[in-house]
Amino acid sequence: MNFRTLLVRTALILVAGTACYGAVAKPLGVVELFTSQGCNSCPPADAVLNRFAAKGDVIALSYHVDYWDYLGWKDTLATRNNTDRQYDYAKAFGAPSVYTPQAVLNGRTDVNGAKGNAVTAELDKLKAKGEGLTVDVSATYEGDRVVVQTGDAKGAEKEANVVFVFFDPARQVKIVRGENSGQTITYRNAVIATQTAGMWHGRAARFELPESVMKREGAGGCAVLLQATKNGLPGPIIGAAMVEKPGS
Repeated sequence: MNFRTLLVRTALILVAGTACYGAVAKPLGVVELFTSQGCNSCPPADAVLNRFAAKGDVIALSYHVDYWDYLGWKDTLATRNNTDRQYDYAKAFGAPSVYTPQAVLNGRTDVNGAKGNAVTAELDKLKAKGEGLTVDVSATYEGDRVVVQTGDAKGAEKEANVVFVFFDPARQVKIVRGENSGQTITYRNAVIATQTAGMWHGRAARFELPESVMKREGAGGCAVLLQATKNGLPGPIIGAAMVEKPGS
């Protein structure tokens, strides 16, 4: 049984109804950076993402894509699923094409990922418009499981997918070919798997994920996104939290 099948069949337990829920620190927003080791415009954006990840006030995720591999270097962290997610965003935004480095913010809009000030400014604008992370989400370890708790709906969105995004907290890569040949770059929160594993229906709920799933090779942590959809495409992210495996 592969990892995704394990997650779908056995990894997630949903307890519906009102959850025992306490106050949590809300992230400013979610930054999903689409990047590539083979793109010479991406290292500045990777550095910006690293700073966001280290600061910890946003959910910072790095999705390595594979469509620049033909330039001479195969991205060691890229997956077809990451590329597909970016193309799905392009369809949702009505964009004619994809690009790197692209930072998608709260699933609602995008900016050049190398422009850290623009990322922060846009997240502030989204929050001011009520398009920030309006639903409380927490993710913590309790014994041998990760416990995710959500609050009630506070905005227009009353339904969302529960998306688990598994990542490698830090990976240093020496690039020996292609446009970034000779560079050694540290990548933070590189996404290795994304799985929609349930539905949130506008009310407080509790989800449990066995720690054994987190012990999968390379999965040092996960983010939990409450993400609405429209016509099967990714939409607004209205709540999020992140947890790293102890010792990562």
